[in-house]
Amino acid sequence: MLSASALDMAGLLTASQPTLAERYEQFKDDCDDRFDILQANEEELNRIFIDIYGLQDELTPDVAPKDVTVHRIFDSKDDVPADMQGSSYVLTKEDVAKSLLSYAMGCLFGRYSLDTPGLAYAGGDWDASKYTTFIPDDDNVVPITDEEYFDDDLPSFICAWLKKAFGRQNFEENLEFLTDALGTKGKTPKDKLRTYFLKQFYKDHCKTYQKRPIYWLFDSGKENGFKAFVYIHRWTKDTEGRVLLYLHKVQKKYETELRAIEMNLENLADKRRAAQLEKRKEHLQKQLAEVKDYDEMLDHMANEQLAMDLDDGVKVNYEKMQTDRDGVKYPILAKLK
Repeated sequence: MLSASALDMAGLLTASQPTLAERYEQFKDDCDDRFDILQANEEELNRIFIDIYGLQDELTPDVAPKDVTVHRIFDSKDDVPADMQGSSYVLTKEDVAKSLLSYAMGCLFGRYSLDTPGLAYAGGDWDASKYTTFIPDDDNVVPITDEEYFDDDLPSFICAWLKKAFGRQNFEENLEFLTDALGTKGKTPKDKLRTYFLKQFYKDHCKTYQKRPIYWLFDSGKENGFKAFVYIHRWTKDTEGRVLLYLHKVQKKYETELRAIEMNLENLADKRRAAQLEKRKEHLQKQLAEVKDYDEMLDHMANEQLAMDLDDGVKVNYEKMQTDRDGVKYPILAKLK
């Protein structure tokens, strides 16, 4: 379920390489034009039928803006006029940005391609020739953590995709526009991007797909010790094992950073800096404990080399992703929201 906003904004690769902000304004104008044309056509049809059946004294040909069934884009909810309130076809700049990132995620996993219209892969035989401009992730596991521990983590992949889709020369400006539209917190645009994928993307994805997500989130818990996305249509019996390898890498990163902090604290005279390091140490210790606990559960599941039957549907397969500990079922994937 990909909205027209992502397809329109991501599909306009031109030699001049306009910025994302310029494409957004053009997209708004295009949506307004489609809206005006459809509203005028519907009102003309109403006039024709009113004349045919002689209903001039009983009906009006006017069509309320909120009843026109094509999208209109507004910069914020405050900009939505009163006569459009309640329409399910109103989108904001934030909605458009999130839709574009959903499309980008599809490109990361090969569901979509910058070189192929429509779906590029949703099961069956993989055709590498469909991907030239941007190459999807090779192992179907994309980690996301609260610090940049991997060169190929999710925010880094998104940045690489932006450069390919919209040009390197406008990359910084495009990234800033996109992350400002999201409204998430962070010191830098990339930090804002990381925050969105850590805290909000999966909620949006589950809402879009009505709690039948196609990108599944391995999630260690509330401390954000470890998260990783996989694409269900590329699932194999080795997928959990690959996720486990990333989990072990994250665990080693935490252990290494903790040792470095402890060494620095031994001879640190700066009380303010020491307090910062103690706070970071406490956070890492919680994350490490969470990751170790999650490691035990995921390792048990990985040994089963679980297979998925997509004919059973997402819900049935999703419920398979839990492990038994002392008679209690513990989920391996994030809760559907």
